[in-house]
Amino acid sequence: MRTLLLLVCGLAALASGSAFAQYPTRPVKLVVPATAGDGSDVLGRTLARALAESMNQQFVVENRPGAGGSIGADAVAKSAPDGYTLFIGNGSSHGVTPGLYPKLPYDSIADFAPVALISTAANVLIVGAGVPAANYAEFAKMARDAPGRVTIASAGNGSLSHLSVELLRSMGRLDLLHVPYKGAAPGVTDVVAGQVQAMIINIPSVMPLIRAGKLKALAATSARRPASLPEVPTLAESGVAGYETLAWFGVLAPARTPPEVVGQLHREVQKALARTDVRETLARSGSEPSGIGPADFLTFIKSEIAKYGKVIRDAGIKVE
Repeated sequence: MRTLLLLVCGLAALASGSAFAQYPTRPVKLVVPATAGDGSDVLGRTLARALAESMNQQFVVENRPGAGGSIGADAVAKSAPDGYTLFIGNGSSHGVTPGLYPKLPYDSIADFAPVALISTAANVLIVGAGVPAANYAEFAKMARDAPGRVTIASAGNGSLSHLSVELLRSMGRLDLLHVPYKGAAPGVTDVVAGQVQAMIINIPSVMPLIRAGKLKALAATSARRPASLPEVPTLAESGVAGYETLAWFGVLAPARTPPEVVGQLHREVQKALARTDVRETLARSGSEPSGIGPADFLTFIKSEIAKYGKVIRDAGIKVE
């Protein structure tokens, strides 16, 4: 009987291994928590094409925007843990949203299996061309000389750019007047026009305006200088020690997805990130490839949730 049991277990293991080796045998859905044309969408479709070619199977992008990414995240969290529904998470969906929406219908950690961090991108502190500050030190002096009167825009209450502003107010000990907009574009327009003095925004959104001299880039929010703006120092270099906020994108699967599938997907994402066309797409968006795997990605997500949760609590940020 014991021999028969061992034989049955062995055959089951072989069958299971064979099934994993054949993954994927049908189309895989990539849920993107943004509208078509958004940065997450462009990256998701770029990755989908690369994975489809590498794994000889369709990877189909499905857009599920809304509520800081929680609508798309909820759909994936409740999907079968078989590797056929994946999520393109980002700094909003798995960084800001958990602290902003205390009654999410899922657990941002327990209900997901991190696969790989795809890329990170720095934000940048910008001011209008007419603002008399050529660097962060001069901007900080402006703010300290006129408490509560230096204006700084964001893409809206609870947005990553808003959280970046609050972190700067706290860590830089600056009394800045926050001006929220409904999206990044109108905020940038008003900074260029001189209606608002500053903003923290992702680099791709403002690179042409910086190059045209309509905006000045004072400092990057990353831990090291971004490759797209190597001449711009970081806020940490500029005197705000430890400051870092990043836009980031990564692949997550539903919790309990087999480790073999998660591992295979991680390896395929790494292969995709080595492709010239994928790296060129990332470079155009101001992003830098990462590729770190499940364990390190999970640690990163936990640190993002903790960081932004504290900022949200300390600043008393609430959304309708």
